Amino acid sequence: MTPMVASLIATALALVFAVLFAGWYTVPWMRQRPAAVAIAACLWVHVLRIVALQIFSARRFGFEIPLSVACLIAWGDVLGAGLAVLGIWLLRRRSAAAIAVLWLFVFETAVDLVYGTVVGIRHHATATAHDLTWVILNFYVPVLWVTLVLVAWQLVTHRTELVGAGAFESASAAKPAGR
Repeated sequence: MTPMVASLIATALALVFAVLFAGWYTVPWMRQRPAAVAIAACLWVHVLRIVALQIFSARRFGFEIPLSVACLIAWGDVLGAGLAVLGIWLLRRRSAAAIAVLWLFVFETAVDLVYGTVVGIRHHATATAHDLTWVILNFYVPVLWVTLVLVAWQLVTHRTELVGAGAFESASAAKPAGR
């Protein structure tokens, strides 16, 4: 089996499994929590996008991506991580700016992930990805897509709940009485 075929299979399975996990566990959990808490949980997954900075090390060890592309990928992920942290902070402060920042996060992340996919295909990234880079491409990126969709879903369905009193309750406060 070629590295490219193995990568495609791993990515497809990771996406299917992430969607199943979201459907079976994450969505039911999110429905029992305030929207701000549910969104914040997904955003913390994106805060870890700073791991993309490893692309500079990966290039030194055989990951054949041009430096200009590596910079766009890395800094796009760092920007997304920063927007995720800012979104969490604004949600915790019950700020009206949270919604705008979260939509900016959704847009920036979608563009970044699409761009990474397109240049990855163009430069045959799966042929030279190994070690941590392979894990990021084939396991972490599908999880990023799923959590991005969950954030957008929460923004669309709970937009009025996000700003104002009680927007960010603790998880224990959101549980029904008797549990």
